[in-house]
Amino acid sequence: MRGTLVPKTWESNPGLYAPARYRRACRYEAFVPYRLAGAELVLPASVVGVVSDAEQAIMTLDAAAGPTLAPLARLLLRTESVASSRLEGIQVGVRQLARAESKLETGGRAAAQVLEVLGNIEAMQLAVDEAAASDRFGVDHIVAIHHRLMARAPNPRIAGVVREEQNWIGGNAYNPCGADYVPPPPEHVGPLLHDLCEAIEDESLPPVVQAALVHAQFETIHPFADGNGRTGRALIHVVLRRRGIATRYVPPISVVLAADRKRYIEGLARFRGDGVAGWVEQFAAATAAAAGLAAAYGAAVERLQDEWREALSAGRAPRADAAAWAVIEVLPAYPVITLPVAVAATGRAKSAVHAALFQLVECGVLLPLSASKRNRSWEAAGLVELLEGLDAGRGLGSEARGRVPQEGTAADLLDAERGSR
Repeated sequence: MRGTLVPKTWESNPGLYAPARYRRACRYEAFVPYRLAGAELVLPASVVGVVSDAEQAIMTLDAAAGPTLAPLARLLLRTESVASSRLEGIQVGVRQLARAESKLETGGRAAAQVLEVLGNIEAMQLAVDEAAASDRFGVDHIVAIHHRLMARAPNPRIAGVVREEQNWIGGNAYNPCGADYVPPPPEHVGPLLHDLCEAIEDESLPPVVQAALVHAQFETIHPFADGNGRTGRALIHVVLRRRGIATRYVPPISVVLAADRKRYIEGLARFRGDGVAGWVEQFAAATAAAAGLAAAYGAAVERLQDEWREALSAGRAPRADAAAWAVIEVLPAYPVITLPVAVAATGRAKSAVHAALFQLVECGVLLPLSASKRNRSWEAAGLVELLEGLDAGRGLGSEARGRVPQEGTAADLLDAERGSR
């Protein structure tokens, strides 16, 4: 066991509006994990091999980054954030998110779940851009990530607030007695978070091993009233970026984890027991699968862009320096695009971009979403379907077209990774 069980008593509360059995005092045990910073870990050779494969896959993905694939970075970060939200039961589809975001950009409104996913995207962006780049990572960075995540959630008052009460997972809503897991009592949370930050600073372990342990330890501490899972998965990418193996792309690890949520939760539980090596192996295999999935979709996005260019050339092909070509370059990052976004993304004049958007409509690259002349938005042909495949973890074969992802889930990729050892 990677910690100790602390016996605690839940005080009786006769005034509680609940069945009588929940108003009585009861006993429970809270789990206090051992400190992570400086911990020694010896892994079996087979696990070391999986870790090495995962790190090579991430570095290969990262090395492929170039100007033409820059939009893929935004696409992958969004995909990771959507999948991380889905692991918490927040279901927002790719098309729903893209269209809602364009509405917000033009002064419209969005559903509460959409705002939560957008908060997750913003928190992930903060994690990889600012927190990962800081000279020294501290508790304030964790708090900032959580605050950004929860600021637009239904309970924004808890945004960035480290808990001062006991929380628990499973069981009943009134007390932790009989819960599936009871995290550390509140007086242990502060010291454990400081230790976690020390572990993030420590570079003695391989990056993927470090990310696996940091994530599991954070989930074990469970320092917030809500949003722990999404914050903890953002910390994975803080570690990978700080260690320099994922400097450009966010591998969509949550997509693979979401393909088998039950197994993911079981892996975190094994981490608290005697299954640390098993958890590291599971995490590393998921990471390798995510990098492979991202690489396949990167190639598919390039093929789709080539189709768009062919469609534009088949009509009245504009000059080589025309804004329409520039819009195609940035379009993979924006499944639904508006004029202001296209102007900002391309850096071209508004009038030129306006004309370019209508050229792309004429050749079928962009699909108008409304007939209104105000607050217009356009959907990139074929891109949403492609992203739906990525979000669902569907693999792509070498012969697959950008518009038609092959069947085969992220769980299949994970099984293939296991079978290759």
